[in-house]
Amino acid sequence: MDPLSLNTVQQFVLALAASMFCVACAADGQPTRSSPDTKGVVNSPDGIPIAYEVRGEGTPALVFVHGWSCDRSYWAGQLEPFARQRRVVAVDLAGHGESGLGRKEWTMSAFGGDVAAVVDKLGLQRIILIGHSMGGDVIAEAARRLKGRVAGMVWVDTYRQLGAGRTVEQVEAFAAPFRANFADTTRAFVRTMFLPTSDRALVERVAADMASAPPEVAVAALVNAFGYSREMPLALQDLQLPVISINPDNAPTDVASMQRYGVKVVIMPGVGHFPLMEDPERFNALLGTAIGELAR
Repeated sequence: MDPLSLNTVQQFVLALAASMFCVACAADGQPTRSSPDTKGVVNSPDGIPIAYEVRGEGTPALVFVHGWSCDRSYWAGQLEPFARQRRVVAVDLAGHGESGLGRKEWTMSAFGGDVAAVVDKLGLQRIILIGHSMGGDVIAEAARRLKGRVAGMVWVDTYRQLGAGRTVEQVEAFAAPFRANFADTTRAFVRTMFLPTSDRALVERVAADMASAPPEVAVAALVNAFGYSREMPLALQDLQLPVISINPDNAPTDVASMQRYGVKVVIMPGVGHFPLMEDPERFNALLGTAIGELAR
């Protein structure tokens, strides 16, 4: 096929996909265009200013929570597409992005309070919580504070196995290099979360960004997130919510252990720990399917 013909076919396919997306939105009874962006700040229960942004209309609202040493900008590839169908909210947890510092303890419970404060401020009555990495722990704690309003949760590579969790000794051994040299250890750690074939510019951008996090926040959050693996089975039993986990295939997932706690696993091949950034189009298709299941 000559280049001109190939370009014509590609344009046709893109136009057809866009048309089908709009038809699906209309069929769902949701707006096909997002409303203007709104940014705001609300105080967490312990008084820390929490920054957030809101787009779109429609329920259930989608609340996006970033991972360890990241911020809400990591969801840039999801907010606009999903705002065409529903209200979407992205939160900067305390100590991250544009939110404030000064918290005494950087626990999953405290971070969950950040998310709940935003949901309360916006008056959202039916939501789906979406958390990447540590954000999956955070949304479990947010759900505990928002009982009766959460339709379900989506994890993005939060757990590969559920059960007894990591011991205190295992967590401390993992955290020790971060305490000794946070920036260099974080850069090296982040690089291992991608594939050898990953876009090197993206890899280095994420590594540099996460390595620039405040060490006093990041190390404490790391210890609390890894330690939360002991708490998660109890949290899931307490919440009794549907959970869908989108996991990359760069490392094995113990699907049986996840299913024992009611977590449905969806495997996304060919990506590392950041599928939302590495392949947004393919990731969004999987996320859209998960949202559709939880929104029923």
